[in-house]
Amino acid sequence: MINKIGKRAFAIVFSVSVLSLGACSSAPDQEDIQRVPNRSAQALYEDAKQTLDSGLYARAIELLTAIDSRYPFGPFSKQVQMDLVYAHYQSGNTEQALATIDRFIRLNPNHKDLDYMYYMRGLVNIKADKNAFQEYFGVDRADRDAKRTRVAYTDLSTLVKRFPESDYAPEAKRRLVWLLNRMARYELKVATYYYEREAYLAAANRGKYVVEHYSQSSYLDAALAMMEKSYDKLGLTELSDNAAQTRKFNSRNK
Repeated sequence: MINKIGKRAFAIVFSVSVLSLGACSSAPDQEDIQRVPNRSAQALYEDAKQTLDSGLYARAIELLTAIDSRYPFGPFSKQVQMDLVYAHYQSGNTEQALATIDRFIRLNPNHKDLDYMYYMRGLVNIKADKNAFQEYFGVDRADRDAKRTRVAYTDLSTLVKRFPESDYAPEAKRRLVWLLNRMARYELKVATYYYEREAYLAAANRGKYVVEHYSQSSYLDAALAMMEKSYDKLGLTELSDNAAQTRKFNSRNK
């Protein structure tokens, strides 16, 4: 009988195998492209679209990449690139998705679907920030560097500001709320780390950063509390009292 440790080890090996296979299948090389029939751009795109709609992302990437390579200036070129972004995103190939997005934005700064590309850039960066193993085992990842989260926040903020009437703007706004809380939570995790090691000034500064930059997050009160107790430990009574008074004021005005 396989014990729990054995099952866990098997799960890790199985996950590595699946991810390795996915990585291999999501980035077609020249040999993959050559396997695509020599047909017209329209015929190939119809096949690619049907394949994409069926969720066969690896094969869709092969077909779309072949079209993009053979007909770079054809009538389907822009749509092919957008479909490639979606296919790479769904297959977990975030780096290739980002490269395709950045190329599209650079070469088509006034395209009518630019809002979609910024929306997808935000989603891709959110996905790139995830870790399959830690999520699989239920590990709290809020203490990881939030660099990708910040980039995703910038992408979706750009979408909302530049294209306020976009169909993607409402969903982008909802995701911005989540990202704001994610960044604030990260700062407080770091603040707690410093506080527990008696680095009280560093802890207070992290709390202050949340107050100054993420005041609309749900972690404002926790940040003020961190400032209050950190300043108290430093003997900075006035600053500690100011943080406490701000907490009380915010509590009364909720």
